[in-house]
Amino acid sequence: MTENNYIELQAEGAQTGAGIKAWVKGVPFDPGAEKQLRNAATLPFIYRWIAAMPDVHWGIGATVGSVIPTKGAIIPAAVGVDIGCGMAAVRTTLVASDLPDNLKPLRESIERAVPHGRTDKGQANDRGAWAEAPARIAARWSALESGYRSIASKHPKVTRNAPPQAHLGTLGTGNHFIEVCLDENGNVWFLLHSGSRGIGNRIGTYFIEQAREEMRRAGIDLPDRDLAYLKEGSRSFDEYVEAVGWAQDYARANRQLMMEAVVQAAASTPGIRPFEITGEVVNCHHNYVAREMHYGNEVLVTRKGAVRAGVGDLGLIPGSMGARSYVVRGKGNPQSFMSCSHGAGRSLSRTEAKRRFSVADHIKATEGVECRKDKDVIDETPAAYKSIDAVMEAQKDLVEIVHTLRQVVCVKG
Repeated sequence: MTENNYIELQAEGAQTGAGIKAWVKGVPFDPGAEKQLRNAATLPFIYRWIAAMPDVHWGIGATVGSVIPTKGAIIPAAVGVDIGCGMAAVRTTLVASDLPDNLKPLRESIERAVPHGRTDKGQANDRGAWAEAPARIAARWSALESGYRSIASKHPKVTRNAPPQAHLGTLGTGNHFIEVCLDENGNVWFLLHSGSRGIGNRIGTYFIEQAREEMRRAGIDLPDRDLAYLKEGSRSFDEYVEAVGWAQDYARANRQLMMEAVVQAAASTPGIRPFEITGEVVNCHHNYVAREMHYGNEVLVTRKGAVRAGVGDLGLIPGSMGARSYVVRGKGNPQSFMSCSHGAGRSLSRTEAKRRFSVADHIKATEGVECRKDKDVIDETPAAYKSIDAVMEAQKDLVEIVHTLRQVVCVKG
């Protein structure tokens, strides 16, 4: 095991609070994120310490890039509203020379095969990304439907807006993406990033408010209202665990369906020879909660913008639209609760990125990548993110690199 690479911090204004171990050597660590972490570490049910990954940055609800182990309670905002968001990747038998010189038809084929964006900006008239979902979507939804009905019967508010079957197998918006990549040997990979779509947002938003209400009823004063929690043994705790577990299953199925569509789209693109998928397949969450054993105890581990990196676990760490991504294997470092970063992490807010960079800047930064190069994706331009090289160096005690991927096509949500 490589020598541990973290720094240690203490809880904000608490003599008895848990500590923080932050893998931030050589990468930006903004004061807002540090304050969020210190606040969270004051909670009495934190198990041992909070771990912060090198892509850590301030986030709505809770710090992105945080690993929060708890005993006896769960913080819905620490999971967030993009429940089950994560990555999927497959290696194909294609190699670089099999790809056509003009990759625009491939990008357009993927964009047609996988709906992205939303209607009515996700508001009351949102009817989902599918005009009419194909049979394979309906078949996968049938396995998820009973769980959804159980949740909806107890919490009708989570059903607001588009029904979840209308979003299943679709990309979404923001930093969600699909890429065609080449590894260090010239092998072609498909890589994608998405989660539980609108229904995950509804579930997360609903239970965050439930937790805040429980804090109000109990008269519990918190350093940040987003640290509102549900106590284990309560009905609301059990119902949240049911709902968040279902949303995580939905997110995994969503990625599987999208990947199937991407493979089919590539196979039908003129100029690309017949190919197969190899045994190298990865599908991992990075916004989720799970029961795990750590230091001899069963605890709830909430990873918001972090990937499980147990011994031998395969994970995906993307850079940005113009930077490398990595397939990694976990080293099982107990200090990080067997976790690693989920990406490069933002260094600039979306608003600041739009203010600072032009379309010309974005075109230059994404040279050689077939992707959108317009003002609506400036907030995702590579310079808005931390250096992926620095992030990987900061967590060399957490993971080892299995493959280095360079994108040649990028589809943004």
